Amino acid sequence: MTHSKLERLRERLVTHAPERATGPGRIEAAVAIVLVPTGTHDLELLFIKRAEEPGDPWSGQMALPGGRREEGDPDLFTTATRETYEETHVALPQESLLGELDDLAPVTPVLPPVVVRPFVFGLEEKPPITPSREVALHVWTSLGELGRKAAESRVTVRGVELTVPSYRIGPHVVWGMTHRIISRFIDLTR
Repeated sequence: MTHSKLERLRERLVTHAPERATGPGRIEAAVAIVLVPTGTHDLELLFIKRAEEPGDPWSGQMALPGGRREEGDPDLFTTATRETYEETHVALPQESLLGELDDLAPVTPVLPPVVVRPFVFGLEEKPPITPSREVALHVWTSLGELGRKAAESRVTVRGVELTVPSYRIGPHVVWGMTHRIISRFIDLTR
């Protein structure tokens, strides 16, 4: 029964034609939306909290596993799976790919000119997580519950306090590009 939830999601994503935003001067990156079925006909989603790192504009933020494309990566699928494995030790085989989402770029002009491609993966059960030094912690949360926890939160960016759209996972705030990716994903799956 839980397998059918992932199959229905795969069928929905197959009909989605993702928008692409690559171009000259853009830094390509990819993230993984890692989903596992629960016993309640829902799916759980993996988030990581990035370790505090000087000079990293996303330092300490809740995120999806992923990162920048490296020279040896033949495509962004490889980037998403490589980065996820490096950060969490979770292997994402080709057959676990459910689909791709629209490319997204930061809306804040002071951030690097990165374009992020989200890939959606479905695993049959929660894998063990072994965080790298880049990851402070990981959290699994119900996708259905997350969709009901849309809120606004106060965050401090470069000494300026802002009110931003967000999701709350206990004490953790998901905002910025990760919030935008997940919001679009939730809208697409409704």
